[in-house]
Amino acid sequence: MARTDKMKLGTFVYTFGFHPASWLHPASDVNGANDFAHLLDVAKRSEAAKFDFMFMADSPAAAVGDPKALARIPTKMNRFEPLSLLSALAVTTNDLGLVATVSTSYYEPYNVARLFASIDHLSNGRVCWNVVTSDHDETGYNFNREGLDPHGLRYERGNEFVDVVFGLWDSFEEGALLLDRENGIYYDKDKHHTLNHKGKHFQVRGPLNIARTPQGRPVIAQAGGSEPGMDMAARTAEIVFSLASNIERNRAFYENVKRRMPAFGRDPDDLKIMPGIVINVGETEAEAKAKVDYLIDKMHPDVGRLMLSEFLEADLRDVALDKPFPLDRLPAAPKGSRALFDELVDFVKSGHTVGELIRHYAEKHTGNGMTGTPAQIADFMEEWFETRAADGFILMFPTLPSSLDDFVRLVLPELRRRGLFREEYEGKTLRENLGLSMPVNRFAKTQEPAR
Repeated sequence: MARTDKMKLGTFVYTFGFHPASWLHPASDVNGANDFAHLLDVAKRSEAAKFDFMFMADSPAAAVGDPKALARIPTKMNRFEPLSLLSALAVTTNDLGLVATVSTSYYEPYNVARLFASIDHLSNGRVCWNVVTSDHDETGYNFNREGLDPHGLRYERGNEFVDVVFGLWDSFEEGALLLDRENGIYYDKDKHHTLNHKGKHFQVRGPLNIARTPQGRPVIAQAGGSEPGMDMAARTAEIVFSLASNIERNRAFYENVKRRMPAFGRDPDDLKIMPGIVINVGETEAEAKAKVDYLIDKMHPDVGRLMLSEFLEADLRDVALDKPFPLDRLPAAPKGSRALFDELVDFVKSGHTVGELIRHYAEKHTGNGMTGTPAQIADFMEEWFETRAADGFILMFPTLPSSLDDFVRLVLPELRRRGLFREEYEGKTLRENLGLSMPVNRFAKTQEPAR
């Protein structure tokens, strides 16, 4: 059955672009990591294209690894705190949704509820919280821990954390602010509620000292393919970021998560599954491939070795680039894409050197989606959308803003010609533009019909 809705699109933002060599591209702003004007420019271009949102990925820690390689990768080592950035973007943009990552492992629920509610008001209803439990050991050392808490504990805490935040966002009912100057009554005391949460991980009295937000509550995003992650998404998320390893796997993931939702009293249409894909587009296939090759050629071997080491969870610092890959360092199972892992294993077993494997991985890593012409990119995206492997895409542009501009100039007109993407925003809030329902305040009493 053909879809009648439109594809959702978001810009994934690492400062210079998704590729680790993006900062070396001549079109990039080398000072962009600490220059608000650069990120506002990316936001304005995304907004002019009528994208749904701009997503600021984040980790509250500097990366840990080979210092020689990390000295060549600015993305994880120098970047804005995301909520500070979103606050600035909220008052300098008009329609673009604003998404930021905040971990349930290193904040308190009251702080997160108040911060996101404030930005939702500042933006007139355009903010989204990407809920994570964190998955890098280095983060815990900055927050009074020895690495990460166990996976199960992080999700247990994360679920309770989100429940508390939702409860705090319901502190004020719709219409609670009376603003009655004649009688001197600012708000209706019967529409302002104390949460009084006492759980295993949190004790939070409330209420939140900010009015109900324009969206009822900010939109919730999440990523994660584990069983606890999919359950958490089905129960609480409205956007899910997935891994785009291949269409069959993502279609199975799409069906898996959405069929869990009715058990939590939710409509599957209130969740948008959006795989992350890297787009390299050119007017010809050769031009698109040349863009990939250019960035790979710019990437230092130490950076490539670090990328491959992280994917394979193997220390490759002492392995010569001109020698065959040591098979004893291959893990039994991948941390990321199974399809890509299997492809790399086949490549290794055919006798290629470590240097050749790094280049092969870099090409696949930076083209995890599509490299090709506008029609080829549009075909790819249309198939995923129409066969319900995706409701839209997080576009991980290799360089910013140049790859974003390429997509807007070459691919977007083709998507619109096919009726797949909007010409104008449908509403003023992110929730309206994504086609999500308004949340019901848990404290609001059902009104009896007049007799």
